Amino acid sequence: MKPVARIRSVFPAVSVRALAVALVSLHLALPAAAASLDDLLNAAKLGDSAEVAQLVARGMDPNSTDQSGNTLLILAAREDQPAVVAELVKQRGIRLDARNAAGDSALMLASLRGHAGVVDQLLKAGAAFDHEGWNPLLYAAFEGRAAIAGLLLDKGANPNALAPNRSTPLMFAARNGHDEVVARLLKAGASLDLANDQKETAESWAVKYRNTDIAGMIQAERKVRAARR
Repeated sequence: MKPVARIRSVFPAVSVRALAVALVSLHLALPAAAASLDDLLNAAKLGDSAEVAQLVARGMDPNSTDQSGNTLLILAAREDQPAVVAELVKQRGIRLDARNAAGDSALMLASLRGHAGVVDQLLKAGAAFDHEGWNPLLYAAFEGRAAIAGLLLDKGANPNALAPNRSTPLMFAARNGHDEVVARLLKAGASLDLANDQKETAESWAVKYRNTDIAGMIQAERKVRAARR
């Protein structure tokens, strides 16, 4: 027996109009019940903002996480899905600064991976960028993400932020040969003389790893600052 006929056999007095309304209501209710968490997570990762919006509107949690603690926002930021990010930051109660099991936030992973557009979206939405431990600027400096370092510094990020081993963004950029990031950090007033737990400075790391141009930039900046005193 077909579904409609089965329903009519149970409720023979129900009008065709009432039956149609009931079926439409049932159809509208199904996605929220039938959709799985995997559907929602995959939609965030793959950039299906319409699917994310629909599933959230039907009752799924915009702060849902995968088994590694990645929220929808973290997944979308990590995978460079700006449309999904835009949809999620509009949601009431969205946790902009949620961390996954590794301690990374959406802004941290977008900075690490070089997704400047997503970084800009998250900053405009009010995501935290200056905090203890690993942070977005440290990640951007380590990976040489100059545009992102610029966005963060323009927003007011501390150029002397300290990693857990007390290395600064300038140290990482100098060690890894990221001269454009070094230039941005020097312009922002990054300290030239801070040393990490291994007693390394930005200049000593630049010399050690044969980034002679960067060592020269730091030495030149030292002279400029000395002349200002």
